Amino acid sequence: MKMTKYEAVIIGGGLAGLISAIELAEAGKTVAVLEKSSKLGGRAMTISKNGALFNLGGHALYIGGEASQIFKRYGLKLTGSKPSTKGLAIWDNELSPLPGDPKSMLTSKLLNWSGKAKLLSTIVKVTRANPDSLRRISLREWAESEIADPMVRHIFYALSRTATYTQDPDKQLAGPVLKQVQRSLRSGVKYLDGGWQTIIDQLVDKAKRAGVAIHSGTTALEIVHDQGKVQGVACSDGQLIPCSYVISTAPPAATYQMTKGAENTVLRRWKDEARPAVAASLDLALKRLPIGDRQFVIGLDQPVFFSDHSRAARLSDNGTIVVHLTKYNGAGQQDAKSDERLLESMMNLIHPGWENEVVSRQYLPNMTIVHDYPHLGRTIFEVGPGVPEIKGLCVAGDWASHGEMLADASAASAIRAAKHILEADRYETGQLGKISVAN
Repeated sequence: MKMTKYEAVIIGGGLAGLISAIELAEAGKTVAVLEKSSKLGGRAMTISKNGALFNLGGHALYIGGEASQIFKRYGLKLTGSKPSTKGLAIWDNELSPLPGDPKSMLTSKLLNWSGKAKLLSTIVKVTRANPDSLRRISLREWAESEIADPMVRHIFYALSRTATYTQDPDKQLAGPVLKQVQRSLRSGVKYLDGGWQTIIDQLVDKAKRAGVAIHSGTTALEIVHDQGKVQGVACSDGQLIPCSYVISTAPPAATYQMTKGAENTVLRRWKDEARPAVAASLDLALKRLPIGDRQFVIGLDQPVFFSDHSRAARLSDNGTIVVHLTKYNGAGQQDAKSDERLLESMMNLIHPGWENEVVSRQYLPNMTIVHDYPHLGRTIFEVGPGVPEIKGLCVAGDWASHGEMLADASAASAIRAAKHILEADRYETGQLGKISVAN
């Protein structure tokens, strides 16, 4: 790579990195993105196997969420549909209609009539709750105090787990989870034709058209700073890229490692308090579903979730059906083989004979869902965007949340980081003061 001075260098070419780069470049800044992989996208990339398109586990775009709003503002063309949530629940290794609509409510054996009435009242309670007032209590504490019926609580926990992709009710903050569940119930999600690679490809194209220099296969080793101010980024090829601003979208531990003296900054706290969520995902391309109407299954006493993504999105050109079965492991890694056996047994329950229909298979054990999420162990609710001790250094990514989750946290934090830099730059040049006086 030819050494060039940029105003801003972005570490990481995933959603957060590309969005922050676009924001800065369209504001007139010279920007470079450094991505250590040969392919951009991070966990939003899509892989083609035997004609089927696999995301890295089951991905869903929350309609009306921060990411969706940004993509709409950018004019991205994202086709696909909202999947039906009519489905089944797993309880005691048996399948039962999920009481999510009037017909299944009547036929479901999970709840008696009193329980069904309590479920309806719980859904009303959840939709009317004020998430911002529940930032300092756990999801478990809220559920145990507000939902008396044990089976209704199981259903609520399953909805929360599926909405946040995380199984950690004793540590998750109730407010952000309830906000995510509310969004899920009100607007739902969208599965994307072509997978999430369609997002990445369009973001890359938009970034390049804005003048962003993208360097794939380039590893950032150190965020160089002196006297409390960013000087540049040192790369694995021995080059130093001079710049005034850096946005790191790397995980908190990696950002900490890249920054000398980080132990004397807030980066240490963010690293120490981070609580990654992990999952195991069995992704399958099938010639057909053994039982055609079993497209959506949620575990109540098992932290598993099955979804046929092809029911709402085009993920192959030959009629192959792409399904995802996920086990949410919360903050703790699990034995990969045990998780695979559990997922296979769940597939046997949902779709007996599925192994005879497999066209392609992808198993992702202990896959990081997010590098941190709002939880009781955080002493600061809002992470980032700026690192106060190092002028010019910002963070973004799924872990730099102000209450958002998943891709919405990545997108929202990217906007915050870019805005922080633009405001700092205006202050440095005196423009901020002039604007303030004029106003």
